[in-house]
Amino acid sequence: MRMRRSLPALVGAMTLAIAASMAATASAAPAPEAPLLREPCGFYETSSNAYYNHCTSDGSRIQIEIDDWGPNTIQCVGPGVTWIGTASDVSGAWYTGRTC
Repeated sequence: MRMRRSLPALVGAMTLAIAASMAATASAAPAPEAPLLREPCGFYETSSNAYYNHCTSDGSRIQIEIDDWGPNTIQCVGPGVTWIGTASDVSGAWYTGRTC
């Protein structure tokens, strides 16, 4: 008789332990990673601004040509992101092949 009373208690305790373990695992699961928000290399624009991202690890400064709806302008940019104007004023920008 002792076995009949303890078996349901044992099954209930194991079920509770498994459920608690599964709940802990579910809550400890890492959230999905956010997409990378890294800027692309070269010319890119947002809804309001235009940028040039000089992707380099050597610290070089380069010359870019900016198409800004008139005579194109030349600008020297260093590593990283440089604001080159508003998106409505700049049509594009590219590396001229020269350093500065």
